This record gives sequence, structure tokens and C-alpha cells, in this order.
Amino acid sequence: MFSTAPAQVMEPVQSVAIIGAGNMGSGIAQKTAQEEFDVQMVDREAKWVERGQETIANFLSEAVERRIFKPAQVEAIQSRITGVVGTENVSSDTDLVIEAVFEDFDIKTAVFTTLDEVCDENTILASNTSSLSVNELAAATGRPDKFVGLHFFYHPAKNRLVEVIPAESTSRESTERVVQYCKTLGKVVIVCKDRPGFVVNRFFVPWLNEACLLLEEELATTAQIDAAACNAFQIGMGPFALMNLTGPPIALHATDYLAEQLNTPRYTGAQNLRDMVEAGNMWEIGDIAEEGNCSDEAEKIISQRLLGQVFAISAQIVAEEICSMEDVDRGAKVGLRWARGPFELANKLGIESAYSMASQYAELAGFTLPDFMASQAESDKPFEFSYIDVTTDGSIANVQINRPEAMNALNETVVSQLGDALDILNADNSISTIVLEGAGKAFVAGADVKFFVDKIRADKIQDIYDFTAFGHQVLDKLENSPKTTIAMTTGLALGGGLELALSCDYRIGTRRTQFRFPETSIGIYPGLGGSQRTPRICGVESARWAVLAGNFMDHNSAFALGLLTHLVEPNEVDTTVDTLAETGKPAEKYAGKPVDSEHPVAAFASQFFSDENMDILLSGRIPEGFDPEDRNVSRQIKSLRFAAPIAVKMAADLLNDAVDTGDDLQAGLALELERLDTIFATADAHEGLSALIEGRRPKYSNN
Repeated sequence: MFSTAPAQVMEPVQSVAIIGAGNMGSGIAQKTAQEEFDVQMVDREAKWVERGQETIANFLSEAVERRIFKPAQVEAIQSRITGVVGTENVSSDTDLVIEAVFEDFDIKTAVFTTLDEVCDENTILASNTSSLSVNELAAATGRPDKFVGLHFFYHPAKNRLVEVIPAESTSRESTERVVQYCKTLGKVVIVCKDRPGFVVNRFFVPWLNEACLLLEEELATTAQIDAAACNAFQIGMGPFALMNLTGPPIALHATDYLAEQLNTPRYTGAQNLRDMVEAGNMWEIGDIAEEGNCSDEAEKIISQRLLGQVFAISAQIVAEEICSMEDVDRGAKVGLRWARGPFELANKLGIESAYSMASQYAELAGFTLPDFMASQAESDKPFEFSYIDVTTDGSIANVQINRPEAMNALNETVVSQLGDALDILNADNSISTIVLEGAGKAFVAGADVKFFVDKIRADKIQDIYDFTAFGHQVLDKLENSPKTTIAMTTGLALGGGLELALSCDYRIGTRRTQFRFPETSIGIYPGLGGSQRTPRICGVESARWAVLAGNFMDHNSAFALGLLTHLVEPNEVDTTVDTLAETGKPAEKYAGKPVDSEHPVAAFASQFFSDENMDILLSGRIPEGFDPEDRNVSRQIKSLRFAAPIAVKMAADLLNDAVDTGDDLQAGLALELERLDTIFATADAHEGLSALIEGRRPKYSNN
């Protein structure tokens, strides 16, 4: 997907205020502070602000117990949150103010009226509305060009999805600043049109109500309907359990709103849901083990109704150009944690079958199914998805790998589409610079491991070779590009993702950057150039530290080794890209030594992983002169012992080959590819990759 936009300088958001210290507001404040923004958490009375701070404290305390944060980190997070009583006391120079009060138009507009008075003209206002019209809210403010809808999903400190809804009046700069803020939070961002329900709630809320209608038809009990839904959608919680989690009143309010706004009586809250809310009760859900499943006929009706409803409404979302098919699926997988999105489910069940279910529901709900569904059914071909988004800003092309629900993992489709995009950009004389980035919090978290496991079990190692060889060809398009190539590695880059980044001229990182080669711990070696480019960048000793022991690299160690070429603050990323675009390609890409040889990692690696010590290390022993009690030494030995011996030995040989082949990178890459059949044919490769998928520690046999 290609699009163009005029170049412009954009000031990043640095200070944020949250209006409302309830569960949602405090969660947004917490997540924002975790990412090192200055935050004001605002409510009408001190007791509500204090309650919000207590909620955050409890959440972070639990995170310490689970070893997600250290006490010092929690203290730093809390120090960034300032409690404020009264919207009128928000700092006037705040960059972004997010309203998170009750879902009532008049209450929200009253908040924005106050903010218009106290905030300066550059402040962007946002509403965490889940259903109200963003256009109408924007029109009610004094700054419609600096207003967006910003729909976080509960719990905002955990759920990675956010919908960004620009009003028709919202400026491009305001939208981009808010999107960048959300990306800095590590969110998966869906930018969508202002339509009732936006994306996820448009199909999810009627799905909840449809379950209530099925209950009224006495087809099954709540537990049986939940079980049928879980089976049909391959999800962990059914509609009634989910309503109990978030509260039936929220479901009723949302579905009534959609019924009114979309003029679809089918969405009007079911009477049993209305009775439940009026009585202040929750759904009673029995034990399915005791009740047993409903009849096969009833389960078929339940499954087809719920699936058809999702297929039909998802088709409407795409037909109304609210967002793309890919974003609909992304919303379901990230926001609702479904295993597959609606269009992926349609492909799995068969397009003709999905169309039939959608048609039946559309007739029941009284609307016409979009034409493209019928056309797709007639073709009897599955929906095709795009995972590479290309935008151009002047002479700079931004290539985004947009598969955040899988941490942008590389599969056959992604690699093929990336190759096609690079062919077009490399041939475009108007483009001087190609910037590669990943959607969400990761750059690219390696290759799709399930693909490898499936091929090994099917005895199709040749398919793995072909996929990897094609990957080499795609990375060569970056390596040999006439354009300046930049990897925006501002998040997690693992395995194949790190190898992809290393093929670029430059790699920009921030304090959120993390690198790792995990391959030897899962029975293989880096096969997309990692064994060859890494030692050419940072020297063979540091490469052994990174590749053989699979050490995690934070931003500082990655920069010291030279695997990151530029380490900047998050708000300096865009200007760094502009500077590198003007600079052009580097004079020397492969220095063959660490940038900072005195950095603790580089200094340790140069001694511990020296040529003289390698035979000793590969035999599982500690070289002479190193203290076994030293934490760093013991960590390396432990990592090497937990790795697959065959993989470690082959990776070590390939790192040595990088030294031997010197300036001839292609010769080294050929050797890396040549041995791929051997490593993937080992029992250890199958064991390591399978263990990763199954969430267990591998047991290697050195075979």
C-alpha cells in the first residue's frame, strides 16, 4: 500500500494530562508515565485523584511481585505523575490532554470548554470516547483542528490496541503527533474514520447483544452459548463472561447507542440484558462441565449466527472505508485477543460459507451486505492481506512492516511483499532514502517459528531453505540499495528482525531498543546474514558474545558494539532520519570492531570470547583466569550450556568464516546458506523450535 504526503516538521508530544482518575484514566496515566512522559492526572476532587494514585500504586506493586518492574522503576514512574484537582488547573503548556470521563456528550464538552480556556493554542485535545461522534465533539471545542478521538482498550496499561479517530476538521499534524505518542507507548495503532463504534466496537458490541438474543430464544444456557462461541472463534472467554468482566451496563449503553446511530433495531439491547442492568445483577454462568454442551443443532445455530454477524458487520466497516480489512483483523486479535480476525476466520471457514452466514445475518438485521462480499464468494478465493505499508514524505520513503499482532514476525507473505516494495523504491529516482520500521512496540521479532516446525515435521527442509534463500535476496536489496537505508529499531529486534536491520546502512535506536540473537537457544543459527554481518560490524569476539550466548543487548550495549549506529531520545528520531537522509550512505558500514572498545560488554567479550578460549568454551569449561563465581562469567557459561551444542558449534564456525572471507560478504553469506539444510535436519533444531512454541525448556541430545 503506497501513499504520499507533503514533508513537514513535527514537534513530538512530551507532556500529557489525563482528565479523569478512574480505572481507564489512571491506566492511561500509568502507561504514559511508564514511557517517561510527564503526566498530570486530573479529577474534580482530591479523593478521586488519590484513589487513582492508589489504583496505580496497587497495579505497580503487583508488577514488582511479578518481576516486571524493580522498586526503583516504580518509584520513577510514580514520580512522573502529578495529581491535579480541577480541570481548570491543568498546565497551560501541556502538549496533549486526554479526557477520560463518563461517556456522556454534555459532560465531555463541559470538560473541553474549560480546557479551551486554560490550555494554550498548541495543546491537542483528545477524547477517550468509545462511541460518541468525534466530529461533534470537535465542533464543540474552540480548536477543531487540534482534536482527536483516542479510544484506549481496557486495561490501557496492558492492552496494546488504541484507535485514533481524527475528526474531519483535525489537522494532519495533530493526528500524526497523537499517533506518534501512541506508538511511543508501544501501542498498535488503528487510524479510522469517525463512524459509530469505530472499528472493534462496531462488530464486538452487537456480538455481545446477539448472544443475549440467542439466550432469549432459549437455544442454550449462558454457559453453553459461551462454550459454543469459544469453540467457534477459538477464544478464551465467551460473550457472557466478557460482559461480566466489563459490566453489563457498558454493553447495554453501547449497543443501544449503535442501534440508534446506525438505525439498526437489531442492535437494540435485548430485554434480558436490560432487565439484568436494571436489577444491578451480573450474568449467572453455570459450570459447563456439569451442564454439558448444547445439542449439535443448537451449537450450529449459535456459531453460525455469531460468525455471520461478525462477517457481515466487518464487511460494512471495510465498505464504509472506516479502515482496512487488515486493521479489522488487527483490532480483533490485539484488542480482543482473538486468535484470528474476522477476515482470517472467513478464509479458514471458506469464503462461500462465510458469505452464506453473513447474508443470513444481514437479512435478519435488515441491511444489505456489501457487494465485495458477494464478489469474493463468487471468486471462491480467500481474502489477500497486505502487511507492508509504504508512505513517502518528500524523497524519504517509509516502509512499515504492519503485523503487530505477531510482533511483525517474518513469514513468506511479509518477506515477499517487502521484496516487492523494495524493488519499486529502489527503481524510483525521486526517492533518496528508505526507512524501515515495525508497527507496534517491536521492529521485527524474528521469523515465524511455526513455519519452521511445520516444515521439519513434514520433512520439507527444502522449503525452509527456499524461504531463507529468498530472504537473503530481499536483504540484498537493502544491502546493495542505491538509496540510503535506515532501520528504525526503536523497539525489540530479535533474530531475523535484527538481521534485517543489520542489512541497512544505519540503525536508529532509543532507550527502548532491545536486540538479541536467540537462535542457538532454539537449536539453529542466525541464517539471514547474522553470522556474517555481525562480526563485520563489531568484531568476531563481540559477535560471539551476541550470537553464541544469545545475550540480550540493551540500547547502550548495542550502541557500544556498533549494532546501533545512532542512539537518540524518542523525540529526536525524526530529525535524525532527516539528517541521515541528507548525509547519504556511510563511508564505512563494516568497521570490524566495537565503537566503544572500553564498554564493559566489548571489553569482556574481547577477552572471554577470544580465539584462544573458544575450544575451552565449546567444551563447556571456563577459561583459565576467569572467576566461576563472577556473575557475568557464570551467565555466559549457563547460556552456552542451555543452547543446542550443534547450533553453537556451527554458529561459531560461521563467525570464523566471516573473518576468513573478509571483505567478500557474499562469500560468507553463501556459506551461511549452504549449511542451512544441515542444521534444520537435526533433532535439536526440531526440539528447540518445538519447545519455543510449546512454552517449555528444550532438552537437547546433540543430534
